Amino acid sequence: MAHHHLWIIPSWTAAIFAKGIAWHVLLFMSFISPRSVCGQVSYSIAEEMAKGSFVGNIAQDLGLDLKRLKSGKARIYTTDSTEYIELNRERGVLVIKERIDREALCGQTTPCALHFQIILENPMELYRVTVEIVDVNDNAPTFKNNEKRFEISESAVIGSKFVLDKAMDLDIGTNGLQTYTLKPTDNFVLKLHSQADGNKKVEMVLQKPLDREKEENMSLLLTAMDGGDPLMSGTVQIYITVLDANDNAPVFTKSVYKSVIPENSPKGTSVTSVSASDADKGSNGEVSYLISNSLDGVSELFHIEENGDIILVGKVDYEAAKYFQIDIEAVDNGGLSDSSRVIVDVTDVNDNSPIINVISKSTSINEDSIANTVVAMISVDDPDSDTNGEVHCGINDNIPFAIKSTSNGFYSIVTDNVLDRETDSEYNITVMCSDEGVPSLSSSITLKLQITDVNDNAPLFEKNSYEASIIENNSPGLSVFAVRAVDADWKQNARVSYILDESMINGVAISSYVSVNAESGVIHAVRSFDYEQIKDFTFRVKAQDGGSPPLNNNVSVKIIIQDQNDNAPQILYPVQTSSSVVAEIVPRSADIGYLVTKVVAVDVDSGQNAWLSYKLVKATDRALFEVGAQNGEIRTVRQVTDKDAVKQKLTVIVEDNGQPSRSATVNVNVAVAASFPEVLSEFTDFTHDKEYNDNLTFYLVLALAVVSFLFVVSLIAILSVKCYRWRRDRMFYKSNGHLPVIPYYPPLYADVGGTGTLQHVYNYEVCRTTDSRKSDLKYSRPSSQSIISLDTSGTLSLRKAQRDKIVVDDPDDEVS
Repeated sequence: MAHHHLWIIPSWTAAIFAKGIAWHVLLFMSFISPRSVCGQVSYSIAEEMAKGSFVGNIAQDLGLDLKRLKSGKARIYTTDSTEYIELNRERGVLVIKERIDREALCGQTTPCALHFQIILENPMELYRVTVEIVDVNDNAPTFKNNEKRFEISESAVIGSKFVLDKAMDLDIGTNGLQTYTLKPTDNFVLKLHSQADGNKKVEMVLQKPLDREKEENMSLLLTAMDGGDPLMSGTVQIYITVLDANDNAPVFTKSVYKSVIPENSPKGTSVTSVSASDADKGSNGEVSYLISNSLDGVSELFHIEENGDIILVGKVDYEAAKYFQIDIEAVDNGGLSDSSRVIVDVTDVNDNSPIINVISKSTSINEDSIANTVVAMISVDDPDSDTNGEVHCGINDNIPFAIKSTSNGFYSIVTDNVLDRETDSEYNITVMCSDEGVPSLSSSITLKLQITDVNDNAPLFEKNSYEASIIENNSPGLSVFAVRAVDADWKQNARVSYILDESMINGVAISSYVSVNAESGVIHAVRSFDYEQIKDFTFRVKAQDGGSPPLNNNVSVKIIIQDQNDNAPQILYPVQTSSSVVAEIVPRSADIGYLVTKVVAVDVDSGQNAWLSYKLVKATDRALFEVGAQNGEIRTVRQVTDKDAVKQKLTVIVEDNGQPSRSATVNVNVAVAASFPEVLSEFTDFTHDKEYNDNLTFYLVLALAVVSFLFVVSLIAILSVKCYRWRRDRMFYKSNGHLPVIPYYPPLYADVGGTGTLQHVYNYEVCRTTDSRKSDLKYSRPSSQSIISLDTSGTLSLRKAQRDKIVVDDPDDEVS
């Protein structure tokens, strides 16, 4: 029956059971970093178990859920080339992957264990697992040779010792070599000597004198037995030839020799020298040496010369074996022998660089990762011993990472500062490990880590504010200028879109004025601007990135409308109409510089486009009047005389200063007279008004005829409808209601109310003079029109003349 025990222990523990299979689970949990957990589990299994055999329920023993094993991509990490144990993630158990031979794996080392790690991702976790291999009795004791031959003199004294080959049993403990037997025991008995290393020295001791004449050849059987169940054994046949007298055996000067050599010593290095003497003379006193080690490979590493010098003939490695025990036998020609042991200690040399293995690593990490986030886990091993095997690891400077030792030989690389992809998008983390040997040996690896972008930067405009100008009367859709913003992030997080921030200007949405291209940031004019209506306006443009959530920034944009000379000067005074003019009266007694009148004009443009200049371009008598170039004042330039004509007509042009310039002209009528009747006599004949009145009469007669016609047609239509309805009622009455009633209405007829047919109210004004023949009828526009109107030449005319001015009919005057 298997036993299952659970202990909480501070260090490694091993348990070996002689029989059966015992399961031991040793669980030790410790936190190695804020993001990685280290646990430890131990199992014991027997060697030679079949493939797929159950080792242990690792998920249950570590308290892990099966889903965690799958999501964390649980795997076994080991530095050995051969994996004997595999993880079944579906069941959460460890099973045998390859047959385990404890003797091939560990030799005579005890305890024998497999060490590996269980690695999980997301987050990274590491669990250390130890599987102890328990020995089973699967190896019988064996001898290097199947037979052993001795030549022993018959004069050998009782108590003479003869060294026999030792058997080797690859098993350990009770399954290992336990005892020897020798049969028959007529002349010899077996004597075993325990040695410091636990092995036994096997000697055959003469207990009864030999007699060559009675028995020249003997055969003995040496049996080596282990303590396993079932018991296993091995044998060697001993053949003895009895010789004549050699009564002294060789004797070593020391029972144990000791020597020290450094590892990696070259072949031919002298290890030590042994010596044995034989009291006999002649050939019986000649001693030869040999190495009697059988199965441990010592004879392949060392060679003993005839003079007893032991020479290194192989390669010694401290990491493979820390010492060697060489069994030396001295034999004389008479077959007598003695034995000794040479213990060779191997000293360590710093000949191994640290071995760095990457257990797990991340190829990328978010730039907003918190401190102490694990990005890689490594294991470092140095096979050397003492200070030669003490390793210190570090990483390159000036990077926001640190390396921390989590347990013996295991390290984690973690973040220890803020990451910013916009500053550094990639890091090459070089891990350097060096030992404490002299000279120190080191190793290094480089891990490449990408920093993943996070939307942590809002778009930034190149300027704090923008200002641009556009000339009025532009074409709609005209490109004004472009705003530009830059986002320090990457890819989608750096993709900038431009949006017009909605606002109102004079009660109108800003989108009615301008638009912005979402991709390029180009601002377009939606309408044609008029400087006289709006001179500038300000709005805001927002730049927004494509991150989630998006970040944005905005900037103020001011558009200035530049004036264009698109308005001609407008004459405010003197007021002129198409049927009458204003005449200025100049007395004949006027002196030089007399102010006749002043031409008043305005230009709705601005700047130099609105600078006006006045010029007299035509006059009845140019020598009598002049116009002020800046103020438009008309003055006399000489004394008025009786010879000057009463009726004077001046044409003044008003020009602005634009490029090209625009102008307007005005006619100024001046009456030079001493009295009012004189003025009337000159301004009476207007054929222009007569023609105008004739045209007006024609249009009035035409309008009256059209209205009369429409009235008659409407009256006929109404009477027709009435008659139709009367006839229908009569028919229905006569049929006594048997005929179907189908109402019919003419499609384009309707009842006419009493609102009349004229759409506008027209005013008629009768003007009469002292001469009744010149009486005329003036037609006025509909009352819905403005009192002030602007004619085709750009001059402004008023309905009523100004006070103290005379309205006269002048068919010769016209407004330019």
